[in-house]
Formats: sequence, C-alpha cells, structure tokens
Amino acid sequence: MLFPGNDDVAGPDVSWSHTGFSMFRKWLAQAEGFTLTEMNGFGGERQWRSVSTTLAPLLNHPDDDGPDLTPAQCAAILPRLEAILDQQQSDDSEPVIRRRNEDAKQLITVLRYCVDKDVKLNFG
Repeated sequence: MLFPGNDDVAGPDVSWSHTGFSMFRKWLAQAEGFTLTEMNGFGGERQWRSVSTTLAPLLNHPDDDGPDLTPAQCAAILPRLEAILDQQQSDDSEPVIRRRNEDAKQLITVLRYCVDKDVKLNFG
C-alpha cells in the first residue's frame, strides 16, 4: 500500500498485492524503455544510474518498506506518470492496459495529495 505520511485516515491510498505492484512497475519500466528484470535488485546486473527516469525512486524501491518518498520526489514523478497515462489511455481496449491505467490514476491521486499537503509517500 502506498499512502500519505500524515494522520489523515480518510486520505487517498493505492494498494496492490506484491505481484500486482511488480506488474505495475514492470509496465512503467517498459514505458520508460527498459526491462525491470534487467535492473540491479530485480534479478539483473544493470545499474540504476544507467537509466534516466524521474520514476526511479518508485521503480527502484522495496515492495513494502524502505525509505518514504519525499514531497519533492512525488512532484518529480507526477508529470512523467501523467504523460505515460496519457499515452496509454488511447489503447485501453485491453483489460490489462485498463487495469494499469486505473492503477496509474490512483497513484497520481495519492502523489498529488502528498505534494499538496507536503507530506511523504509511505510504503506499507
């Protein structure tokens, strides 16, 4: 689950199973032009410094723990995630694509909240 790091229990969140989160991140990595399983920490040896994406703090993160993302990191991730969503929405006839688009929309809502409230994004 990804959620704002404040005490607002009514705030937005997004949650996946470990498999679902993995599939979502693989989809994002593919949109960024690389394969997540080739990356260090995901079974491969490719170093993260070899890819240029503002999504790196989200993609190169433990599934359910690790450091929170700062509001600045959330703000940096937002435009790229929105651009990927805009590109993918034109081809949402596939159920898998529709699911990824819905996941992206939920995450965008959470990221915007974190930026607007100036709170960290927690992984839990």
